[in-house]
Amino acid sequence: MGVIKRLERIGAVTSTYFVVWILLGSALALYSPSTFTPLGDYISVFLGVIMLGMGLTLTPTDFRRIVERPRDVFIGAAAQWVFMPVFAYLLVAFLGLPRDIGVGLVLLGAAPGGTASNVMTYLGRGDVALSVTITSVTTLAAPLVMPAWIVLLAGEEITVTFGAMAEEIVLIVLIPVVAGLLLRIILDRYAPAVANAGLSIFPAVSVLTIVLIVAAIVGLNVEEILTASATVFLAVIVHNALGLGAGYGTGYLTGMSTDRTRACAFEVGLQNSGLAVALAAAFFDPVAALIPALFSVWHNISGPALATAFARRTDQAVADADSASTAD
Repeated sequence: MGVIKRLERIGAVTSTYFVVWILLGSALALYSPSTFTPLGDYISVFLGVIMLGMGLTLTPTDFRRIVERPRDVFIGAAAQWVFMPVFAYLLVAFLGLPRDIGVGLVLLGAAPGGTASNVMTYLGRGDVALSVTITSVTTLAAPLVMPAWIVLLAGEEITVTFGAMAEEIVLIVLIPVVAGLLLRIILDRYAPAVANAGLSIFPAVSVLTIVLIVAAIVGLNVEEILTASATVFLAVIVHNALGLGAGYGTGYLTGMSTDRTRACAFEVGLQNSGLAVALAAAFFDPVAALIPALFSVWHNISGPALATAFARRTDQAVADADSASTAD
């Protein structure tokens, strides 16, 4: 077996059992949080590594298609801006969540798309270029969108600086993605075998890196997680499910291609929970950070599960097409 084939097999096996690794990492962090809390200082670095890997999967043609059809970017961003804050507000009212905890859910709903959405789109065979573009648009607009929703829905005013948001999107998303894209162009031209090796192994690297991030978040919030009520867990799960469903439905009903519909589902359903945790701790009662912290764990279970289902559907379609071609 060649090296490339071996790497592809490793990446496929690791991605297939993504949810298992997430659950295992979370369980270990609950059992021994001090082992994983030091990783919290490196979450941004881990995210950068993941984004670099996704950049390697892109080509200039991917972004050219985005420019040619900006409609899907606007639809995905608008769906994320509208659905998640409204769903959060309705859940707070329907479940009767305490005010401080409810503020955390509204804050999460008003947050921009998270880098997790890019990763899950990548693993779920979605349109990564569209996903990264929507994440960039929603993050850059967050200084206006987040305070407006908080004032409207929670009656609170927070100050979010454009500089902090811009720094996050540049350092964690744009620079690594552009670096990966440029590296892909160089490798395709001068070392295609190395490029193929990188594309084969990075799914496994992404999976393991996400597991470390989740374990760090669990370790840092273990007390809050263990004392959360069933209603709080229900709010997190339902909010995430509504977002994924609304995103997929929006893409499907507006005529997006399958890969773009998947990207829209992840963009709407997966929020920048890390940003919501930070803002909740800075501007509200510490308990307001509970739901964003739980969401950080949960969406890294639901997201991989959905990404795995999407990937298997694609792989099966390819296998069926190959079988039909061979039969002919």
